[in-house]
Amino acid sequence: MKRLFSAVLLTIMCLAAYAQLPSVQVKNIQGKTIDTATLSNDGKPFAICFFASWCKPCNRELKAIHEVYEDWVDETGMKIYAISIDQGQNSQKVKPMVDAEGWEYDVLLDPNSDFLHALGIQMIPHTIIVDGNGKIAEQHSGYQEGGEVQIINDIRKLIADKK
Repeated sequence: MKRLFSAVLLTIMCLAAYAQLPSVQVKNIQGKTIDTATLSNDGKPFAICFFASWCKPCNRELKAIHEVYEDWVDETGMKIYAISIDQGQNSQKVKPMVDAEGWEYDVLLDPNSDFLHALGIQMIPHTIIVDGNGKIAEQHSGYQEGGEVQIINDIRKLIADKK
């Protein structure tokens, strides 16, 4: 019985890890509506990083990624979607912050945290790694210095597994 329960639990975890992105309406920083189920990277893996302008660990993570992002893109063709959950007046701070930092990510706004909640995420920063077919492959919560390396390692693994 214990083995059966373990097998069922493992199966559920594997299925959850490879779930499709839910369909939620968000906006880019120019105000255009985007359906999250259509997020893609031309068949290549990508990462979704949830953040808020007031979240210090979120900003440290995105700054650390920014330092190596061009190299990551050159190496793997990956892409980053940075999803802000800023609400109200704080959402007005996102575009100026992104411009000031020089972030080249695709930045989307999820002011009601609908996308965040549809994915069952409880805290930020939270990063999701999506394979080239739009399936969630990995997830990470929180950030500590150097933690961004896990993102590129996950992307590299997806690319290696595809070959």
